[in-house]
Order: sequence, then structure tokens, then C-alpha cells
Amino acid sequence: MARRRQHRRTHGMTAVVGVVCCVGLGSAGCARSDAVTQGPPAGDPVRVLRSAADALVDSGSSQTRTSLEMATGGTRVTIRGEGVYDYRRRLGRLKVLLPQDPAGAADRRPITELLAPGALYMKNRGAGVPADKWVRVDTATLSDGNLVTGGATDPFAAAEVLRGTRSATFVGRTEVAGARVRHYRGIADLEAASREASEVNRGPLGAAAKGFATARVPFDVYLDDEGRIRKIRHRFSFVNGERQEPVAVASTTLLYDFGAPADVRLPEDEDIYAGRIAQE
Repeated sequence: MARRRQHRRTHGMTAVVGVVCCVGLGSAGCARSDAVTQGPPAGDPVRVLRSAADALVDSGSSQTRTSLEMATGGTRVTIRGEGVYDYRRRLGRLKVLLPQDPAGAADRRPITELLAPGALYMKNRGAGVPADKWVRVDTATLSDGNLVTGGATDPFAAAEVLRGTRSATFVGRTEVAGARVRHYRGIADLEAASREASEVNRGPLGAAAKGFATARVPFDVYLDDEGRIRKIRHRFSFVNGERQEPVAVASTTLLYDFGAPADVRLPEDEDIYAGRIAQE
């Protein structure tokens, strides 16, 4: 996909701490501890969220699940993915499952995607590409900064969108996949995010700021007690180039099993398809 937009397409220790607090401080101390646990966390939400991506780098790696929902003209489709990501090397591997063919054809094979600095690799891409070959897309050419193109949002790019947080509020404490988390809601600006992002994401996020219908991105994010993102949901909007209709995109990324092995190997040059890709 190039700039011309070819396919305008998250207990036990807490209980122990509570017991120790009650024993050491008496009932009054225990009440204060509960207030701290249930009340808003210390720190300005905007500042906390702008540094959330750094906590992922400190964690090293994780497993991830993704969901991309698109709605236009009364039609809604959902694309799901699952894989691993290395936040230090900026490398990830996802298996992306496309929605069933509306014509009732057999289920499509999952697309294997490799996420790398400046590039997106896809296997089982279809569109005339041999099954044993990879397609390489230069993410610097994508008008959405690879936040939507691959049917999944790069987990680290999703985190770095928060570097452009303009406003945010603490919603409350809850759980995501069994982990205690703090829920924040806010709005990020892609232009500001691109200025503060790591070198590999400055260009893509800057392109997204220009390519989307608006650079303002509403989000909900859930951080664990170590400041790591457990779940993040962005709401993007772009204009369909053919019909000039707004397309609403909700991207959800779930991160878990931090420290999981993430051995991602990029394809050799001879395994990359150099032919023409058919229109779909």
C-alpha cells in the first residue's frame, strides 16, 4: 500500500500487603491503605501515559492479541491477530485472520506478518503472490503509518501514540485478563506523538497524522502496577479514497505474558516476492 491508499482499509501480593498493613498500623492504617488502593494513582495521567511505551521496552517482550474493527457504509468487519513482540529490537510476528468471504467461500488461510523497523512482511498474502513468498511493504510509504494497513496495529507503535497524549483522566481500577490495572481515557495527537516517538516510529506516525481524517486519536488504555500497557484501544478515522466516505477503525491491542520468547527472523532477499501484486 502506497501513499495513494490502494486499499483505504491487558492478587495475592495485594492481599499480603493489606494484612501486613492491618497488623502493623491497626484498623485506621488499614483503612488508609484501602483508600490508596481504590483511589486515583499518584502522578499526572498525561505524564504517566506519555512514558508508558518505555515500560514496555523495560519488559523486553510479550505475547499479543489484536483486533481491528472497521465500519463504513453500514458494513462492519473484524480482523484478528495473535503473536509475539520484542520491544527492544522492534520486531514482531503475528498470524492475522481475515474475516470470512461474504460469498461463502472456504475460510482463508491466516496471513503471517513480520513487523520490523521500516517494513512490514506478509506471507499467504494472496493476490497472485506464491504461497512460499513474502511481500515486503515499506512502512514509510503508508499513509496510515502501519496503524491499520496490515489488519493489525504494531504493538509498539500503538504504545508510542500515547507519547502524544494531550488530555487524559483516570477512570478507575479494574482487571484485564486477571491482571490488576488502572484504566485511563484520553486523546492523543499523532503529530505530537511523531515528534516524541522513537526514531523508527517518527516517520510512520507523522504520515498517519497527515493521512487520517484527523490527527486526534481517542483512546482507552489499561496499565498494570509496573506501568506496562495490558490493553489499549484506539479509534482512528480516515476517508475512503473512492467514495469519500469516513471509515471508523477501532484497534484493540492486548499484551500479556511479558518476557515470553520472541524469536523473530526476517526473510532472506530471495524469499521476497518481486512481482506484481494483483488488485483485490
